[in-house]
Amino acid sequence: MHEGSCHCGAVRLTLPSTPEVATACNCSLCRRIGGPWVYFEYGSVKISGHPESTAAYIWGDKTLRSIHCTTCGCVTHWEPLEPTAGCKHGVNLGNFDPALIAAVRVRRFDGADTWTFIDP
Repeated sequence: MHEGSCHCGAVRLTLPSTPEVATACNCSLCRRIGGPWVYFEYGSVKISGHPESTAAYIWGDKTLRSIHCTTCGCVTHWEPLEPTAGCKHGVNLGNFDPALIAAVRVRRFDGADTWTFIDP
């Protein structure tokens, strides 16, 4: 299992498994808050400090909320507003050990325009 946290440590995340692929998105939000993002079944990532130490930002089609620490401001994950069976949530891999980030293949996604992967 891999453990990560926001900068101040108020929000801690434990991944259920080692991710193989992450996504670097260039949409108007992701290009500002970073990433890369890894995805897991909703509820499978252990998150402590949420919701008592977090705030949410909801935008666009209003189906997801981006979660950030209220103390240090680091974006830790996103989650669906209305979770359904089998839905996913995204975890900001930037909150984990750099060795884990280096070990994961990162795919580039054009969320700003074509909504497709733009890997070479």
